[in-house]
Amino acid sequence: MNLILQGPQADPASIPQIAARVNAQRTEQISANAWRCEAVNASDAIRREIDALCFESRLDYTFVEPGLKLSDFRLLVMDMDSTLITIECIVEIADMQGLKPQATEMTEAAMRGELDSRQSLAKRVALLKGLDASALQRVYDERLRLSPGAETLLAAVKQAGLKTLLVSGGFTFFTDRMKSRLGLDYTHSNVLEIENGKLTGRVTGTVVDAEEKQRTVERVCTELGIMPRQAIVMGDGANDLKMMAVAGLSVAFRAKPIVREQANVALNFAGLDGILHLFEQ
Repeated sequence: MNLILQGPQADPASIPQIAARVNAQRTEQISANAWRCEAVNASDAIRREIDALCFESRLDYTFVEPGLKLSDFRLLVMDMDSTLITIECIVEIADMQGLKPQATEMTEAAMRGELDSRQSLAKRVALLKGLDASALQRVYDERLRLSPGAETLLAAVKQAGLKTLLVSGGFTFFTDRMKSRLGLDYTHSNVLEIENGKLTGRVTGTVVDAEEKQRTVERVCTELGIMPRQAIVMGDGANDLKMMAVAGLSVAFRAKPIVREQANVALNFAGLDGILHLFEQ
């Protein structure tokens, strides 16, 4: 196995120590903030020790098979809120109603897997009843920001020939704009109901919960004529776990503990483009 170490705030002095602990045959710096340790000891005991060392050094670490290429995959799947973008849109919309604390509490609990995602969504959307629909544009204009490394990642996957899917428990108002802005191939999310220019506090159509996210990944893979194992799936919350489970490579991005524990890759410090360091050119 190879060991990839990376982090924008990492202490480079810690790299030789970690490389020695895993008995790396060779260590190469592959970017300003990333290193590849080749032919390492990847026993369970070593992994536990490396986990502690890397956390102290503000490093993300990933054990990968040598020779892995981005072009081995055909589809990149991303969650939106707190993955592709830095905010939870529903929390910022609720802030326009003065209800941000309530929305934040329910959102965090749902992302940790403590609440049913469908029921939680209904309760959070109900907080928005009566809000002028123009609040959505305000959130997009004033608060929505791409996560670090998002544009670099998307440029690389497109160059490698991968298709892109944004599947979200958030709302079409935002995913539609992300699709246009970033040139994404597919999007799927919830539709906020609007009547007379006001939010009704309900969503219409199919609710995009954990099961629907998985179905969407499988449906798009079928349309592309590929297997789900040819997909890279990135997310941060418990409602992403089912779609991550069918992927060939699952990535937890600044995610809740339940997601980090089950993903193939956990990026806690690096940007979204940190995934690119796992692949050989």
